[in-house]
Order: sequence, then structure tokens, then C-alpha cells
Amino acid sequence: MIRKYWWVLLLIIILGGYWLLPISGQVIIVPGDEAALTWPRFRVDPPIAKPGDPVRVWITDAQPWPFVLLTINGEPATPEGWHENPGGTYTWIWGFAAPEDGAYDLIFYHDCHTGCVERGQVAVGVQPDTQSIDPIPTKLGLVLPSQERDWHNRSGWAVEIAYASRSEELYWGLDDLAMRVAQHQAKGLRVLLRVDYDSQQSLPATGNYLMLTEYLDYLRRLARDDRFQGIYGYIIGNDYNVLDANTLDPENPVTPEWYARIFSGYGEDVTHSDNAVQVIHTENPQARVLVGPVRPWCFDQDGAQTYTIDVPWLNYMNTLVTYLDQVTQEKAAAGIPLVAPDGFDVQSPGRPDAPELGVHLRADEPLVDLPRAAWNGAQAGFRVYRDWIAIINDYPSMRGLPVYIISTNTYDRESEIPPAQNYPQGWLTNALAVVETDPQIVALCWFLDDFPHSEQWNWFSLSQQPGRLVDAAAEFDTLLRGE
Repeated sequence: MIRKYWWVLLLIIILGGYWLLPISGQVIIVPGDEAALTWPRFRVDPPIAKPGDPVRVWITDAQPWPFVLLTINGEPATPEGWHENPGGTYTWIWGFAAPEDGAYDLIFYHDCHTGCVERGQVAVGVQPDTQSIDPIPTKLGLVLPSQERDWHNRSGWAVEIAYASRSEELYWGLDDLAMRVAQHQAKGLRVLLRVDYDSQQSLPATGNYLMLTEYLDYLRRLARDDRFQGIYGYIIGNDYNVLDANTLDPENPVTPEWYARIFSGYGEDVTHSDNAVQVIHTENPQARVLVGPVRPWCFDQDGAQTYTIDVPWLNYMNTLVTYLDQVTQEKAAAGIPLVAPDGFDVQSPGRPDAPELGVHLRADEPLVDLPRAAWNGAQAGFRVYRDWIAIINDYPSMRGLPVYIISTNTYDRESEIPPAQNYPQGWLTNALAVVETDPQIVALCWFLDDFPHSEQWNWFSLSQQPGRLVDAAAEFDTLLRGE
């Protein structure tokens, strides 16, 4: 009789109080008198805690996993030790303060030195019984968004930054990065992760295979880490055509040829797989790998493949895309898949004080073509994005790929005037209106929102709102609201 009504007893157990319910199948209930537990096994004390109260967690498993980690809603817990048990099992102990809402997720990882692998998870406490509301997509995004920002139920874009040479440092380390990514994703944001070699060395210096190996190992670790499986796309480098982004080896700046080598193996035997796109796709075939942005209006480097509009930044971009198209087609002919870029990230800064603007209002700058005669007709303002897209669409395997504007604001590099001084009210509204009409552009991200670790970017920060950025911040919020 008891066996016949096992499902009734199970229902009573599930509904009868505060229980630790494994999310990923640690408990298997079998019809009859037997229940089989799989590993790992969680014990939480106390199972119900007031916000801020100390909590301890014991996790027992049948394997002596190395480099373990426990997270609480994405934040690492404090390890207290481990021991081997009789019978060949192992127990790890962590402590933390109970979160504010009293309900949280625990996730147990191992092998975090090469990319954390999830082993098991449980939900603790009473999960809120609220109806899920799907965020509304928007092209608006921010570089380094503040965790305090209200996105008004909009699924915007969050651009985070990682450095291969700083994987264990405070803030830049993988644990802190994973925590920020988890917080963005909990708000429904789509996360783009820009991966540089170091803060003043965007990518490995040309010809430096030791730096390249270190960089690729870091990409492999990111792509393997279960905490980053929800990343929308990986951005390979930024500003690499600029000498200021090649300071570790200024004699060997990143050339278009070397960038294509880093990205997809240009110039190597077609069977070689030691490049960014193949390393990432080997670990996570679903991940998007995006070409990082060339800085516009930079004369530091040129390119061998002269573009129709002959200026260094467009020649550099044209040369780079030429090589990416070539290696993509070569590898495709050899039957090697998943080597094409999944999109391009570009910079598209505004120039509201450009002399070419003429009688137009400063806030209308995104709406106006600003061809500069001294630059052979290259765009001098926000609409430089059109020059980038024209180059991309010139090549068969690149044509129509998504374009992400991951850096825009009104910083005037020529006069070194920051947005806090020159932002004209209505500029961001017009910029968004322009990109909304172009289906190839999928994101418009302001640089930047919040960087509390340095005052370097205060004059760009929507969260700090200095000077004229009080108008930009209010405008960004209004656009999110859809007003």
C-alpha cells in the first residue's frame, strides 16, 4: 500500500517546508522504498538564516576534486578547509553571510585553475513566487555598467573587460569578473566580454609567440569555465592599431597581418588551430567570437590593402578584413568549420563640434554625414560606423555580419574635450534613432558607466554624471523607459 502511494508521500515532502532541492539532479527518487543519492551532497547549517547571519556549507563528493569553488548567487564563499572521510569520500567546508532575501543558489565547481567545471548546485530557502517577465530587447548598452543601474526591464548590453595577464588580480581576476557577469545576466543583460592581453597592451605583440600562447590559454580557460557559458560574445582586443595600446613592445605593434593570425590563424598552415576563434569554439562551439574594434582617426599604423577612401585607419581595417576573409575561405575549403568571425565590434564616437556640421544643431551630429576633405572624404564623426560597415560588406565571407558599436560618446580626441564638457542634450537620442534604422547594427554602447577603482574615466561616466553628462544620464534612462 505504501509503495502504491509513493507519489503522494513525495508531494507532501516537496510542499512541506523549507527543503534543499537540488537543481541539477543530485537526488533521484525511485518508485518504491529506495532512494538513490548521486554526488555531490550538500549540507547547509542553518538551512534557514536571517540576512547577515553566518552560514556554513559542507559538500561531500566521491572524487578528490582539485581547485574547488563554491558560489552564492555567483559570489565566491570563504573556504574553511577539507578532509578525507572513511570509505573514500571527501568533504569541503565553506562559510558566508546569508544574503538579504534569504533565498539563494549554491553552485559547486572544480578544476578552476583551467576553467571552473560545475559539479552540482542547490537552491536554498523559499524562492520568490513571482511571474517571470521577459525583458524587452534594446540596442542600448554600457561599458562597465554599474550594478546599481535600473534597466527598467530592458535587455540591454553590458561590455565587460578582461586582461589575460591579470587573471588572479583583485577586480580583474576571474572570480570577480564571473560575479559581475552573473549580476548582469540576472538582470537580463547580454554580456560582451572584451579580452585584452593587458591594460596597455591590447594583444600579444607581433611575432611574440610566448605572449600569444599565454593569451590563447586564457581564452581557453574562459571558454571552458561554466560560469561564462552565458557570455553573448568574446571581443578579441581593442584599439590595437594605436601605439598607446602596444606599450609592452612598441617596436612590434599589432599589424593587420598579426591580428588576423591571432584571430583565425592567417599565415599559418591551414590545419593549425592555435588561434582565438578555434580555441574558443573547441571549448564552446556556441560561443560568438567577435573582431575587436580599430580606433578611427588614428594615423599610427596603415595597411597594405589601400581602401577606396585612402586613410590609415580605413586601410588598416580593409587589410585586416581582407586577411580574415582569405583565411576563412581557405579553412572552409579544407573542411574546417567555425573559423569565420561571428561579428565585428566597432568604435563610433561623435563629434558635435566638427566644422563640417555647418548650420546643423550640435545634437543632430549623428544624423549628418561629415566627410572630411583632408581625409579623402572619410567620415569625421559618429557616422564613421558607415565606413566600417562598407569595408565589412565588401568581402564575401564577412558580408552582412552583425556590427556592435561597443564604444560611443562625444569625446573630441583632437581637442581632448571629454563628454562632461561637450555633450549636447539630444545627441544620444539621435544616435539611437540612426542605428535603429540599420538592421546590421545590433548594439550601441556608451563608454562608460562606472569604474570606481580609478578617477581616470570620471568625465565619461553616466553614473557619476559630471558636468553635461547629467543630461546624457537622464537621456539614457528615458530611452530605456521607452519614453
